[in-house]
Amino acid sequence: MASKIKVGDTVRVIAGADKNNEGKVLSIDHKNHRVVVEGVHMVKKHTKPSMQNQNGGIVEQEAAIDISNVMLLVDGKTTRVGFTMDGDKKVRVAKATGKNID
Repeated sequence: MASKIKVGDTVRVIAGADKNNEGKVLSIDHKNHRVVVEGVHMVKKHTKPSMQNQNGGIVEQEAAIDISNVMLLVDGKTTRVGFTMDGDKKVRVAKATGKNID
């Protein structure tokens, strides 16, 4: 199944504590339907000292949110995503504007 949101897309959070925040999609977990968005749902993680992080301590990082809580941004507006065939290639289309996304 083709994903409507891909890594690198700009999205807006439409539900939850971080509602109306925008960011770039860093990663997607297709199996659990979750996405990690840059600067959204920040959590504190306690880390032990290691070779990469000599001091350890408390690190703030993004946590995953449900993919249903984000919407794709095209030209500054949230939009649903559809698919059309462009020749023999399947492309994503913004429902609000009708523009090709890919």
